[in-house]
Amino acid sequence: MKLLAFETATEACSVALWIDGEVRERFAIAPRQHAELALPWADALLADAGIAKSQLDVIAVGRGPGAFTGVRLAIALAQGVALALDRPVVPISTLAVLAASLAPPQSQGKQHILAAIDARMGEIYFGAFARDGIDVIALSDEAVTKPNLAVVPDSIELWSGVGTGFAAADGALLTHLQTRLASVDATALPHAADLARLAALAFARGEAVSAERAEPAYLRNNVALTLEQQKALRASR
Repeated sequence: MKLLAFETATEACSVALWIDGEVRERFAIAPRQHAELALPWADALLADAGIAKSQLDVIAVGRGPGAFTGVRLAIALAQGVALALDRPVVPISTLAVLAASLAPPQSQGKQHILAAIDARMGEIYFGAFARDGIDVIALSDEAVTKPNLAVVPDSIELWSGVGTGFAAADGALLTHLQTRLASVDATALPHAADLARLAALAFARGEAVSAERAEPAYLRNNVALTLEQQKALRASR
């Protein structure tokens, strides 16, 4: 199975190619350069692997949540390639991709992960997950929330935290959850290589959709502040 994956929902831009279990990736922290990098990187990965686009079986995409422009770009890229090739799309939560970036624990069993992305405006994108092997399973609905209002399932005592949301708002989420965190990586960003691994599992489960049905997950109803709202936010700080 051959799969091409796009993840551009944060300041990191990455593209990955999955070929029967082998993953190749291009990744860089490149704010505002995603549109320039993603397709050339995809072409380069395919060329290096000696794979034609027509040989791809499916396109994977990080559907967000994340930056509005980045999420919209990823969906557009995935849909464009998929429609041109008449291939399906596997949309995967960017928070799940972020959760998959953590190194697995030494002991066997499920790993419980809180993934958080800085959503700006004093908010975070937040979700709770369990990792079983290489798969990541959602334990709660994803949310956009103030860090000090993030809700964690009570049934699990200790979590691993990952993502820039733990550094947002002067570490408010870290303060809010400090007694329930076994470890935290507040610098991690989602990688298309992890997206490709999750998407390969999802594709095998039959979770692909037609390109037209691939939808972004913005979470925030208002994706941009008006000038008056920006002034009010600055005045409140």
